[in-house]
Amino acid sequence: MTDAVSELLNLLELERLEVDLFRGFTPEHEVGRPRVFGGQVIAQALAAAYRTVEEGRLCHSLHAYFIRPGDPKIPIVFEVDRSRDGGSFTTRRVVAIQHGQQILNMSASFHIHEESWDHQHDMPEVKQPEELKSRAELIEAFKDKLPEEQREQWTRPQPFILKEISGMNPFDPKPKSDVNQVWFKTTREVDVPPAMHHCLIAYVSDMNLLGSSLRPHGLHWTNPELMTASLDHAIWFHEPIHADEWLLYSMDSPKAGSGRSFNRGAIFTREGKLVASVAQEGLMRKMRPRKKD
Repeated sequence: MTDAVSELLNLLELERLEVDLFRGFTPEHEVGRPRVFGGQVIAQALAAAYRTVEEGRLCHSLHAYFIRPGDPKIPIVFEVDRSRDGGSFTTRRVVAIQHGQQILNMSASFHIHEESWDHQHDMPEVKQPEELKSRAELIEAFKDKLPEEQREQWTRPQPFILKEISGMNPFDPKPKSDVNQVWFKTTREVDVPPAMHHCLIAYVSDMNLLGSSLRPHGLHWTNPELMTASLDHAIWFHEPIHADEWLLYSMDSPKAGSGRSFNRGAIFTREGKLVASVAQEGLMRKMRPRKKD
């Protein structure tokens, strides 16, 4: 049986249809969901861009807009525009298409390595991964409380281990600080090029981030009255990064209002090096009643 990490890596190995045209798929077990996970679409879009970039140039920033929900039942076509190949920077634009319409567009910039001045903010002081239970362990403890129709989705093996510093109780959420911190890494070592580590980080960066804005209101994504979705997503890669080593994702939500929330995150190595920064605006509103036919 293929493990969850191998399944994710296979998703990122896009099928080339033409020189700058690629096709990506969604796992079969996701077909019944209402939309494709945003992190998957970003990761596949970045993988498509990387297939057109000269080796040795790594992504230092990407900016993506989610335009329409992705349909898990059909493949996603990724069209790459080679915007510029410069002396030290390469720029790409990627459009993800389903049913003849854009579901995401993304701009990404790639850079050769350069030596320069260096400074960073310190990593927050938090509990270490060994002191915390993983999300999978916590789910196992309360799986009997889950509705039967949701149990398979919650307990399915995941490609990443997540250990939250101060998680929300999904059955009885209480208001908490918007500061939202989680350790993560892939469930096994991965021997892949640096570009693929970036794609793995792009995938996991969409987990937990929007949840930062729910915490002050005592909300959890399982609330049936809540409607959430990622609207845009940006990542800056500062240093070499390894998705199979413990990384601290320190997130917060400085502002929510007008049906939207702003969320940001900093990703640190265990040794305290800041390796990536993330920002996202998300939809956060009460579920609207369906219109009558």
